[in-house]
Amino acid sequence: MFAGECVNGASDRMQPLFGYGRGDVMATPHNTAKAGDIAKTVIMPGDPLRAKYIADNYLDNAVQFNVVRNIYGYTGVYRGTDISVMASGMGMPSMGIYSYELFKFYDVDNIIRIGSAGSISDKVDLRDIVLAIGTSTDSNYASQYNLPGTYAPVADFGLLNCAYEQSKLYGIPVEVGNVVSTDVFYNDNPEYNKAWSDMGVLAVEMESAALYMNAARLSKRALAMFTISDNLMNGQSLSVEERQEGFDDMIKLSFETARLYNIEGGV
Repeated sequence: MFAGECVNGASDRMQPLFGYGRGDVMATPHNTAKAGDIAKTVIMPGDPLRAKYIADNYLDNAVQFNVVRNIYGYTGVYRGTDISVMASGMGMPSMGIYSYELFKFYDVDNIIRIGSAGSISDKVDLRDIVLAIGTSTDSNYASQYNLPGTYAPVADFGLLNCAYEQSKLYGIPVEVGNVVSTDVFYNDNPEYNKAWSDMGVLAVEMESAALYMNAARLSKRALAMFTISDNLMNGQSLSVEERQEGFDDMIKLSFETARLYNIEGGV
């Protein structure tokens, strides 16, 4: 049973080191990690400083493996499980680069995207957590695959199910549904959000479609989860301080999902 696997854990301070130094040099233009520096499961916030916060507060024996373009990456141990944390930057082009390199060149199997999103549904409000079962998009990211139709990017069910079970175990309310990944933050179309809301989409964000498509194309696994930081229906939003404090449930859920998936044999 999922619930039988989890207990509360502690964290330690990050070690001020750069890279494990294991294996051969394996660098891309955007990542200086060596082979073996990055765990099989990576948790990806968008913000590099949030990646540092997570490493400082959730990982034991954390070691930094990347600083290129200030996209910080760390590997450490969370309750006995090796897990890496690396920022993705903002938007699908940035997520597309970093998640592709992790999957393709660093042999990462699982990426859990964590970040903020804007609610466009009365089902979710500020601080609520959304698990993205699927993601629509206005991006042409899928055009590279020359598909004879419209592709539907979806989460890996194993990761999604783990996250849902862990949310129940820890009493963290979640809403599971579709989100939309957009290329445009300041959208000139006043009807944009309503059109997606009318289709039952829960929230707007900017990265998960590229992540899900990279995972599908490379036969890997991905899940995106979001904390609602802005309610686009009524204009309410969290302050910078409230965002920092309000994301801890989502961060904990992502780590417990990764740990349980490892225990259950997913990694």
